[in-house]
Amino acid sequence: MHPVSPETVVSQLRWRFATKKFDPARKIPDNVWAALEEALILTPSSFGLQPWKFVVVSSQSIKDQLPPISWNQNQTRDASHVVVIAAKTGIDVEYIDRYVARTSEITGAPVAALGGFRGMMVGTLVPAKFDVGQWAAKQGYIALGQLMAAAAMLGIDTCPMEGFLAPKYDELLGLTAEGLTAVLVCPLGYRMADDPYAPRKKVRFAASEIVRHV
Repeated sequence: MHPVSPETVVSQLRWRFATKKFDPARKIPDNVWAALEEALILTPSSFGLQPWKFVVVSSQSIKDQLPPISWNQNQTRDASHVVVIAAKTGIDVEYIDRYVARTSEITGAPVAALGGFRGMMVGTLVPAKFDVGQWAAKQGYIALGQLMAAAAMLGIDTCPMEGFLAPKYDELLGLTAEGLTAVLVCPLGYRMADDPYAPRKKVRFAASEIVRHV
């Protein structure tokens, strides 16, 4: 296995920006999309519980309905794909048991041998010692970061968005019935040549101001 070079990583992260104008005529190839979807699936999470669902919107009829409930941001209409990161609003014992069973299936460890792990999760989350919805929403930001970094490495443009009406997304995509709520939206595709933000230099504080080595 040959890791991506440090120079490539930095170059691609400098190349990416929050794309404002997507080319609606260009679609992400299936094999590239498959890699991006796998990047989402591989996102790490607390306990490994994956308290989310990733709703991939590629239907144009659905995308056409998104700008009015996205602060009139047309990226949601024009992008090739739109990923809605929906967080679970609660974790119950049944969900934990499904995860334990999946862990056993993947690792070969007997379910009985995972009892301690299961007990720790149940003891922490059922009933929760904190706001599970907020915790799950924060986990969603990990997924967003992983998706955007993977997209940059593949030359795919993205635009992370918090500016949308979550209840309207929940209604449109049927999330509430699944115990989910939309927390983040990320259109993906290819920038238009005339996107005015593309040539702008990134404005970041110097490393000396925001990185401290100890």
